[in-house]
Amino acid sequence: MPKKLLKRFIPSQQFIKDHPSLAFLGPLLEDPNLFHLNRYSVSVAFIVGTFLAFFPTPGQMFIAGSIAFMLRCNLPIAVGLTWITNPITIPPIFFATYKLGTWVLDTPAMDFNVAFTWEWINTELRRLWKPLLVGSMIAGTTTAIISYMSIQLLWRWRVIYAWQHRKERRAKRQLKQHKQRLKK
Repeated sequence: MPKKLLKRFIPSQQFIKDHPSLAFLGPLLEDPNLFHLNRYSVSVAFIVGTFLAFFPTPGQMFIAGSIAFMLRCNLPIAVGLTWITNPITIPPIFFATYKLGTWVLDTPAMDFNVAFTWEWINTELRRLWKPLLVGSMIAGTTTAIISYMSIQLLWRWRVIYAWQHRKERRAKRQLKQHKQRLKK
């Protein structure tokens, strides 16, 4: 996995520790595993972030951060991946998860208009929560498993590639040294 690419987009441990709104976390941010870029840390962070991105609940970033602390996986990646669902992508994603839930539960899809008001939440969301939750769980679990396996495979491929590349460079260097010795 290209660590340099990830490091470019992920805030540093010091930046997060110095951020005024995160000062209350204090010693919790001292754990280096929360910022390491290794196969375990990144792949588990992908599980946490992608699963929670599909979970229809407020505070996804807080929940992802809490789980990242518990599992000691990469905190910035876990929190950042919850932004798969952002104000632009929430409607199509949650509509798709609702449709998936109605299909799995074999219930008819209801017509509804979304209005983010307490009245709408109290009336409409009570009718929609079961298929939405089931669809979200299925979509979140599926994407979490696929992302975990993809990171594991990409990381493994990258390590094998790097070893082969080093082996080839070493063989070329040894061949060059051998030729130079023969010339003497």
